[in-house]
Amino acid sequence: MKIRQKKVATPGKFFKYLFLSFWSALVLFPLWTMVINSLKLKNAIYLDPFGLPKRWNFEGYMTIFQNSPFPRYFANSIAATLLSLALIVTLGSLAAYGCARWKSRYAKWIYLFFVAGLTVPIKIGSVNLLQIMIKLGLIDTTWSVVPVYVAMGLPIAVYTLYEFIRGIPNELVEAALIDGAGHFKIYRAVILRLVTPAIATVAIFNLVPIWNDLWFPLIFIRKDDQRTLILGVTRLFGEYQTDWSKILAVLSMSCVPVILLYLLMARQFIAGLTAGAVKG
Repeated sequence: MKIRQKKVATPGKFFKYLFLSFWSALVLFPLWTMVINSLKLKNAIYLDPFGLPKRWNFEGYMTIFQNSPFPRYFANSIAATLLSLALIVTLGSLAAYGCARWKSRYAKWIYLFFVAGLTVPIKIGSVNLLQIMIKLGLIDTTWSVVPVYVAMGLPIAVYTLYEFIRGIPNELVEAALIDGAGHFKIYRAVILRLVTPAIATVAIFNLVPIWNDLWFPLIFIRKDDQRTLILGVTRLFGEYQTDWSKILAVLSMSCVPVILLYLLMARQFIAGLTAGAVKG
């Protein structure tokens, strides 16, 4: 007969949960402030920025969907973000697979070339990137930011996926080769299935900076109907006054896609972060 041991709370666990609770409150507080202020009248935000609204105001949210270009901005941001993430994951996994499985001295140098991209801020090349977009004919279009986002995301994608692919037993790849599978089939049928947690990690790591980016849309896009969501928010800033309730309503709505993607991929994301914790 097994005796179930009673769990005893220790000071270490108490302080751990206390710290996690404090950290959760610290992270959620700005989100709470943004959402509740988006439901207030403009003047009420200044009177009581942290309390619940005395009079609920949904005008900011109605502005987003009624006679407004913001649905178009949402669509532009979603299209650019999804295409960028798809290219980052596809090209990054192919490059990581090639570097991890290519038995050549050049493979390590190519991998180091990708990793070096983590140390170089891409914004320092903004002028040259603008010239490239003009020559490619992508200027003033939503798609002009996609190549830049792919270049931003590839270093972290290759760095993360390279280690995961190296951890896959060679016996699996050799067995697939014996069965007549080519490298592309091995990549598609074996590698991608085993590195799904790492792919989720790469996607979420790249999602936030791409979705929230203002720098490159501000440089590349001037046409109103081609703006991304964050660039479109700048239209609401007036010269003499700013309607903060509308701005906060748009920003609150902009958080929804990021939260939804995280909830859909949370299990794989956490598995990707903790995969190396149990290895010897």
